[in-house]
Amino acid sequence: MIQINKRLTKVSEYLNHNKLADIGSDHAYLPIYAIQKGLINKAIAGEVVKGPFLAAQQNTKTYGMTDSIEVKLGNGLEVIDETIDVITICGMGGPLIAQIIEEGQHKLNEYPDLILQANIHALPIRQVLQKIGYKIYDEQLIKDKKHIYEILVAKKGTMLLDEKEMRFGPILLKNKSDLFYEKWQRELESLNKISKQLEHHDDKVRYNEINQQILQIKEVLK
Repeated sequence: MIQINKRLTKVSEYLNHNKLADIGSDHAYLPIYAIQKGLINKAIAGEVVKGPFLAAQQNTKTYGMTDSIEVKLGNGLEVIDETIDVITICGMGGPLIAQIIEEGQHKLNEYPDLILQANIHALPIRQVLQKIGYKIYDEQLIKDKKHIYEILVAKKGTMLLDEKEMRFGPILLKNKSDLFYEKWQRELESLNKISKQLEHHDDKVRYNEINQQILQIKEVLK
């Protein structure tokens, strides 16, 4: 059995599908693990960088999965086809994940489920999901090696999130866990430092933006 880290293990808990496309698959750890656990039957492991693409190919051979996992070199969602019923994009910043989804939305005609794990800034992901006809069905925070990651699970549907739900997550806001408080307390400390640096700076627009964010976080953490 292949070993995967805590955050990918949490992502795998949402898998119960036929064919997965893992975008930015690195060494194809998640598809291999998911097949070994019987969570999926087949997979495409997509990579845009040659090194990880070759590593994924090697891993699928090592674990005897060349018939089950197709390793593809390509940009974002270009590697998927209509047989895919779930897509995972993990280990990236929220803005990049949002960009991948937006640029590849023409490949999402069948509305496969999306399981997205952002290292930072999940807000742009929520914005693009709402825009292209997806609804968030679950959100989770997971702490792995001191870093707190956000996992978003979305399916075809409509949602209309307000500004606060976009930033903090509609489901995470309803169920404020200890990790939620820890994550946003860290963010608050970081923003307070930036605010102090900008206090005597000419860029008052940015200064006011930061202070608005600080007020919003303080309100949510009450």
